[in-house]
Amino acid sequence: MRSRRSSRDSIPSTQAEDGDDSEQLSVGSSNERQFPTTQQLHKLHKADGSVKKGLPLTLDKGVWSAAAVAAAAAIVLGKEVEEVEVPLPATTTSTPTTARSPASESPLSKENMEDTRNYRRSRLRSNWVCSAGTLVVTLLSAFALWSIVQSYRERQCDAKGCRMSHMSPIYLKAKDFDTEHTRFASKYNLYLYRENGVDEDYPPKGVPVLFIPGNAGSYRQVRPIAAEAARHFRNAIATDETLAKAGTRNLDFFTVDFNEDITAFHGQTVLDQAEYLNEAIAYILSLYHDSRKSAMDSNLPDPSSVIIFGHSMGGIVARTMLIMPNYRSKSINTIITMSAPHARPPVSFDRQIVKTYDDINNYWSRSFSEKWANNNPLWHVTLVSIAGGGLDNVVPSDYASISSLVPDTHGFTVYTSTIPDVWLGADHLAILWCDQLMKVVARAMLDIIDVKRPEQTKPRQERMRLLRKWFLTGLEEGTQKTLALQETKPTTLLTLGADSQNITAPGQRLVLRNLGESQKPRAYLMPIPPSPGAKFTLMTDQTLQAGRSGKLEVLFCSVWPLQAGQSATLFSMNMDLSGDSTGSTRLACKNAADDVIRLPASTQDSTYSFDDRAPFSYLEYKFEDLIDENRVNKFEFVAVVDKASKRAEGWVIAEFSTKDSQIKSNVGLGGLLTEGIHATLPAERSVVMDINIPIIHSSLFAYKLKVGPQSCTGGRLFTPLVRQYLTDPHESKFFVNAKTVDINLHGTAPFLPPPLRPTRRRGLSLQIWSDPTCNSPIDISIRVDFLGSLGRPAARYRMALAAFPLLVVALVIRQQFMDYNNFGRFISFGEGMDLFVSKSLPLVLFSLSCMAVSLSFANSKSNNSTPSPLDKRSDEHPSTTSNMQFAKNDMLVGLQDPFFWFLAPLSALIAVGIVVVLNYLVMVILNIGVAIYSIFDRFSRRSNHERRHTGSIAFSTSSPRRRIIVTGFLLLFVATIVPYQFAYMVACIIQLFTCIRALKFAKENGYGERSGPTWDFYNYSHSILVIMLWILPINLPVLVVWHHNLAVHWLTPFSSHHNLLSIMPFILLVETLTTGNMISRVTTNVKYVTNLLLVGIAAYSALYGVTYAYRLHHLVNILAAWFVAIHFSGTRPTVAGLLEIFMDDLEENEKKRHQ
Repeated sequence: MRSRRSSRDSIPSTQAEDGDDSEQLSVGSSNERQFPTTQQLHKLHKADGSVKKGLPLTLDKGVWSAAAVAAAAAIVLGKEVEEVEVPLPATTTSTPTTARSPASESPLSKENMEDTRNYRRSRLRSNWVCSAGTLVVTLLSAFALWSIVQSYRERQCDAKGCRMSHMSPIYLKAKDFDTEHTRFASKYNLYLYRENGVDEDYPPKGVPVLFIPGNAGSYRQVRPIAAEAARHFRNAIATDETLAKAGTRNLDFFTVDFNEDITAFHGQTVLDQAEYLNEAIAYILSLYHDSRKSAMDSNLPDPSSVIIFGHSMGGIVARTMLIMPNYRSKSINTIITMSAPHARPPVSFDRQIVKTYDDINNYWSRSFSEKWANNNPLWHVTLVSIAGGGLDNVVPSDYASISSLVPDTHGFTVYTSTIPDVWLGADHLAILWCDQLMKVVARAMLDIIDVKRPEQTKPRQERMRLLRKWFLTGLEEGTQKTLALQETKPTTLLTLGADSQNITAPGQRLVLRNLGESQKPRAYLMPIPPSPGAKFTLMTDQTLQAGRSGKLEVLFCSVWPLQAGQSATLFSMNMDLSGDSTGSTRLACKNAADDVIRLPASTQDSTYSFDDRAPFSYLEYKFEDLIDENRVNKFEFVAVVDKASKRAEGWVIAEFSTKDSQIKSNVGLGGLLTEGIHATLPAERSVVMDINIPIIHSSLFAYKLKVGPQSCTGGRLFTPLVRQYLTDPHESKFFVNAKTVDINLHGTAPFLPPPLRPTRRRGLSLQIWSDPTCNSPIDISIRVDFLGSLGRPAARYRMALAAFPLLVVALVIRQQFMDYNNFGRFISFGEGMDLFVSKSLPLVLFSLSCMAVSLSFANSKSNNSTPSPLDKRSDEHPSTTSNMQFAKNDMLVGLQDPFFWFLAPLSALIAVGIVVVLNYLVMVILNIGVAIYSIFDRFSRRSNHERRHTGSIAFSTSSPRRRIIVTGFLLLFVATIVPYQFAYMVACIIQLFTCIRALKFAKENGYGERSGPTWDFYNYSHSILVIMLWILPINLPVLVVWHHNLAVHWLTPFSSHHNLLSIMPFILLVETLTTGNMISRVTTNVKYVTNLLLVGIAAYSALYGVTYAYRLHHLVNILAAWFVAIHFSGTRPTVAGLLEIFMDDLEENEKKRHQ
């Protein structure tokens, strides 16, 4: 039996017969064929108009087809070919071709001859040459990308000011937490943190806190927060008996070693960590059952919950814990996350991570949409999401928003620049070690502790009040004032004499430029007006605090007549300023120290809000804060007590303002872009002015704020202080000594779901504190910073770099197949790109623009969410779909603002340049590979005398049997051990080597020209490699996770990513190409299926590629299956054929063995 390898895997070379000078080509019998000489084929290519348009020159299993060779021979002899029939050898399996149309069989016309000459010229063009249009588009793309990157790196950058924390760690491993408790004991470990020299006790007796590291994070990242909490408890709380009686205890920080698991790329890892942590919590709580019984607090209840402190993806794992089957009810009631992407996954390359996010968000939103608390399993949970702001280059801080998940009664989002005494941004890692931030977070966590309750924390409503107090500025609308609480009783008895008081006239501003002017303590009384619109403000550079320390105190007082039976001992503090005066006035007062708002000090030498200097103190009370339920004033006077006994530096400004201190801008978008916004603060104004600009709400714009100079003749108390803020999320930034300020915000961001409840105050607001004693106006102007705005989409649209290039690649390959099916030539990827740029790119840009505009209007006007592949509807909870529209902003640019329509065509334009550069990079790699391959091939030929003299060169050295066996084993491994992403990477490598062999063979057998079947096959293989390379980044993250698991000796296979259908078409296509088998032309209507698939991939890449990038792999996988179907459309494999292949290979191996 004759071997089939000669017809399947080898390509006979074309050589002239000895002694044949007649340029005639004879067609041999069915067993022997002679091919035209090289000189004859050169004449064929040089003959003008001598090639019939309808004659396909196709690569048949790596050889010239017999019909093409016979036609070429006839043309060389000067004969006009009407019909050529050539009998093929019985053992040769030709590539199936479709029937030719009658038009293609007609004699050559003038038009056909011109078309053939054009075709010949295009095929002679080098693959390294591109058209002028492609070059221009590539340069525009490079310029746009460079401008965006430069703007992102150099403009509108927040200042860095974090100080390093100090710690001395000790880690105690929980060795008892073994495989009896969890199946992950061999992969993960649990530790208890102890600060050396501060809290070394074991077993723990405090309140348990569990730290969850983020993506590739370390358990050692718990050090800053744990060390700060331990030191603060020892220095400020341990010796305070009042706090001890109130239930305050130290914090026991537990931390988990996940071996730096990569959770951002793999949803199953998130689920595994959540399962492990629920079991860890059960173990942690068991440690406290006996430790407290032997201590002095034996009467305290056993802890039933743990505080969660999560960083990055650790915050997502924390929320996942509550939906796991092994979650213990109410074992978590407080979650504080740092830079956690709650709103959407940072990357969407894995189906499981997208599904996990979808399950978590649906569970949380459905729970909080319940009408009754008993039906809400999360009613006891509070969630605080802390974001780092613009310095976080790893996760866009927009994603940290929980506005769409949690109502403000159970949580909020706050930026580090908002938190008092922090006032700065933090990057993704610095947010864990920033000393200013860790001090505030540690104090807030200690403040919510109450060990007298099993939950170990105060009730939810009280927790929320305290967390808002620590993390928010106090200037937010609806902030509860301690002074207004009914249970707060007067604490200070103020006794004033005639010479120790000064009553200001109604409407008069109190200004103290120095303290201690009277050389003795003195009280300044300001009567509280009854007008509903009055607002009290006080600003000073002194620290306001209750007690005897400090130089200044602010009291809200009412006259307290001393009656019979009443005693002054009812007050905790008695302040007698009457001196020797015979007449005295007694006032019962409440101290306003608990409502003090700290502001960054703004002086002539101030640079940043986080400068190391004492902050300003600010008080603000509205009329509603000072009245009771009957709308009657609870107080009569505000007493500003100057307790300095000698002259000292310090100033105070206090006033009751009835003037309108708010300015609302009605400028539209056109005016904002062209002229900006201008406002003038009048000379007669309040200490603080508020400017609201509803049109400024997008996170994709940056602005420049200019504060005009202020003339001041009497000495300036402070320089202008500016606060920019949003109401939801809570983002505030403070600018001291403001002159020219960069304004950027995290407002309306792409691809984020809408909030649960719309905010009443839309857009950006500016609060400007200025010295009103200067009595001069201040000009305020805001303009769009266009150069600074270029970099704003960089972090938010980086996933577009994986999606939009696939749109371009798909449409370029579509152009190649259109040309191949219509004219019988498979043009190079570069030529396809030229045709795409000249013919299709304008239409693509226009279509993307129209889609962006239409989707923006549809989303902004419709209450129904835009259909999405992952949009889940629930009949049991209809409120979920009406209130929560998670998929509303999933499509295209992900925004409801039609102004940003240009982002879609801009992304496509940049993608064109990226694809062009990648194509040239692939060509460089292939040519280097060909050079290396040629060196080794030349060396092997020298060592093989027979191969040196033969003209037959095998395109593929492996036999069909070997390829079938290797493919079978690879599929078996995918089904059992390795994820299909591993097989995909192997397929990419094989395809790379196939392209190297195809390019080498085309150069050696292309007769000196870049045309012919060998070049068709190379161009086809090259295009398949390019589209596979664009899918490779989608598969690499899961592969990295799998490799990481092997590195930590976790050999348990993934429970997902073993679907054979997700990889089999790629493997079959790549293995088919290793044989040198060119895909068949399709001239019937079936060719539109190829068009439809490629256009569908392009459309999906644009619409949903950013949000659901993992589906791009499956779409291209379908395309690969279609190509495989075309390859095998004429040679359907049978069992007998497969057996014959195996028997032939065995026979050939036997022959080699006997040689």
